[in-house]
Amino acid sequence: MTPRAGMLIAAGALVAGTVTALPAVPADAAEPAPRPLPRLAWTDCATKAYPKLQCASLEVPLDHDDPAGRKITLALTRVQHTAETFQGPLLVNPGGPGGSGRGMAGYVAASLPPEVAAQYDVIGFDPRGVGKSEPALDCRPGHFASVRPDSVPRGSRAERAGTDRARAFAEACGEKHGDVLPYIDTVSAAKDLDAIRVALGAPKLNYLGYSYGTYLGAVYARLFPDRVRRMALDSVVDPHGVWYENNLGQNFAFDARHKDFTAWVARYDATYRLGTDPAAVEAAWYRMRDAVRAEPAGGKVGPGELEDTFLPGGYYDGYWPKLASAFSAYVNEGDSGPLVEAYERYGEADAAADNGYSVYASVQCRDAGWPRDWNVWRKDAWETHAKAPFSSWNNTWYNAPCAFWPVESLTPPDVTNDRLPPVLVLQATDDAATPYEGAVALHRLLRGSRLVVEGGGGNHGVTLAGNDCLDGHLAAYLATGEVPRGADGAEADAVCAALPEPEPDPVVTTGSTPSERSGTRAGAERAEPAGATLHGLLGHVR
Repeated sequence: MTPRAGMLIAAGALVAGTVTALPAVPADAAEPAPRPLPRLAWTDCATKAYPKLQCASLEVPLDHDDPAGRKITLALTRVQHTAETFQGPLLVNPGGPGGSGRGMAGYVAASLPPEVAAQYDVIGFDPRGVGKSEPALDCRPGHFASVRPDSVPRGSRAERAGTDRARAFAEACGEKHGDVLPYIDTVSAAKDLDAIRVALGAPKLNYLGYSYGTYLGAVYARLFPDRVRRMALDSVVDPHGVWYENNLGQNFAFDARHKDFTAWVARYDATYRLGTDPAAVEAAWYRMRDAVRAEPAGGKVGPGELEDTFLPGGYYDGYWPKLASAFSAYVNEGDSGPLVEAYERYGEADAAADNGYSVYASVQCRDAGWPRDWNVWRKDAWETHAKAPFSSWNNTWYNAPCAFWPVESLTPPDVTNDRLPPVLVLQATDDAATPYEGAVALHRLLRGSRLVVEGGGGNHGVTLAGNDCLDGHLAAYLATGEVPRGADGAEADAVCAALPEPEPDPVVTTGSTPSERSGTRAGAERAEPAGATLHGLLGHVR
C-alpha cells in the first residue's frame, strides 16, 4: 500500500507474513499430550445436480492465537474420491471476499475430467462469517434496497448523504458484530484452511482458488508453505494493491470492459438497433442512465441499480445478450420491463448478498489500511470518474465504509515465497475485476510458479468455464503435477486462445406489445451458457 492509504496499524498486527515463534521446550521436559483431531461428521446433503454431495461442520477458534477461547463454526461440503489412487483433499474457494463456497465442491468435481476428480476429496466451505458458517454477518439488511441515490454525487449535500450512508453501515457492523470483526480477515481465514486440513487428516492440501481466493491461497502458502501440495490460482488479485489501490485499478478496467460491451452491441446493430458506432452506443447507455435518474425504470432501477445490473457483464460476457436486449428494449421501445428483469436477475441484492457484502467489507477494511480522510477518497473518485465514468463512484461507495470502519487495520503479509512446489497461475489478459498485471506480479513473487494466459479473454474466472485449453492445463496439473514451461524470458509459460464472444439472442419481431416483441431478446427462450454456472457461483462480490 502507498502512503495515501492512511494505514492504521493495530497492536499485534501480522507484519510481513511472520509467525510468532513458540518458546523452546527443555530437552528433559515431558512430551505434551497430542491434541486430538476434530472429527468431521459427514452427512448426506445431495442435490439433484450433485447427488454425491456431503456436508459437515467444523469448530475453529475465533482467535487462532487463543485456541482455547471462543469457537466459531465453518460449514463444509465434500464430494468424496472414488479412485484407488487418492491425492488428498482439494479445497476450492470462489473468492469475494464474502463468497459462499459450499456450492463449489459439487461444481468442481463435476467439471473436472472424471478420472481426475475421482482422485480427490473435493472440499467446499463457507469462510468465517459467510453463509451457513456461524456466526454469519449481516450488518445492515437492505443496505442496497432500491432506489438508492445516484452514485455520482451532484453537490455537497448528495456527497454528504453518501458518506452518512457508508458511515451508518460501518457503525451497524460495529454494533452488531463488534466482537468478531477483529477476526474477520484473510490471515484468520488462511488459518481456518489449515484447521480444515488438520480435520481432514491430511499432511498437505491441494487448493483451487478464484479471484479473492487467489489472495487467500497466497497468504495460506506464506504462512504454511510446507503444507501446500498443489495450488492453482485463477484470476489473480494483485498482492501489491491490497485493497485501496486495487479498487482504483478496477475502475479503469471495468470502464474498458464496458466499452468492449458497447462495441459488441454496435457490431450487432441489426439485432439491437442502437447504432453501428461503439461511441454512439455508449452515449445511448449514458442517456439511459440519465433517464432512469429522472424516473427510475419500473420504480425500481435508478442509476446505481443500472450500474449494478450491467457490472456483471464486466465479469462475464455470457451475460451480454440479455443485457443488450434490455438496453435495446428500453431505448428503442420505451419498455422498462426487460431492464427491471435484468436488474432482478443480475443486480438486485438479497439476504445472501447482504451477508456477502458484510463479509466483503469486514475483510477488506480489516486486512489493510484505507484512507481515513474523506478528501482523499473524493479526489481519487473524481479523478478516476473523469477518465472512467462507468462505475468509479459506484465502486467508491461500495468500499466507503472502510473510511469509517470501527476496527483498526492490519498490515498485509508479504506473500513472496520460494518454498513452494510449482503453483499454476491462470489469467485472462482483459479481466476487469483482477487485471492482468496482478497475475504477473504474483507469478514473479512465487518462485517456480507457471503462468497460463487466456490471450484476449475478458472474463473473470477462466477455468472450468468452457475453455478446453485452460481446462487441460488445470487437469494435467491436478492429475500429475505437470506444468508448462515457456521459453526463457517469456512472461507466460503457455497461452490459450480466448473463447469467442457470445452471439446475440434471437429476436422476436411480432407481437402486440413491446414486452412481447422483446421477450426473446430479454432471454425468455435461450438458456444461460455453460460458463454462467461458474460465474453464478463466483457471485461477483467485488
